[in-house]
Amino acid sequence: MISFNHVALFVSDLEKSGRFYEQLLELKKIDEPFKLGKHIWFHIGDHCQLHLIADKPKPDNVHWHFSFSVPDVAAFAQKLEAAQISYGDLGDTSKNNICFRPDGIKQIFFQDPDGYWIEANDDRY
Repeated sequence: MISFNHVALFVSDLEKSGRFYEQLLELKKIDEPFKLGKHIWFHIGDHCQLHLIADKPKPDNVHWHFSFSVPDVAAFAQKLEAAQISYGDLGDTSKNNICFRPDGIKQIFFQDPDGYWIEANDDRY
């Protein structure tokens, strides 16, 4: 079964945005694997997360994406290939390759017909 995983947003002021989501919306911070000081992750529902990324907002950037967990990334990639949809790593869909996050989760990125970026991964929470 495919399920929603996370939303990632670039924010111009990470601390200000972090306070907004944590204090105003009362979202619970969760651990994030990158440990670079550029990310804040929140729990936003059953197995759903919000990832804030410190950088100038860039709507056309792959970091503005939504993500779904799939049972098998390789099988899902084959489905994309059958539909002639390119996939790959963080905006480079020229190689149709499966990549790995720092925490070992398999992931691929692809675009919908309007160019919105979508991530599919095998995160099992």
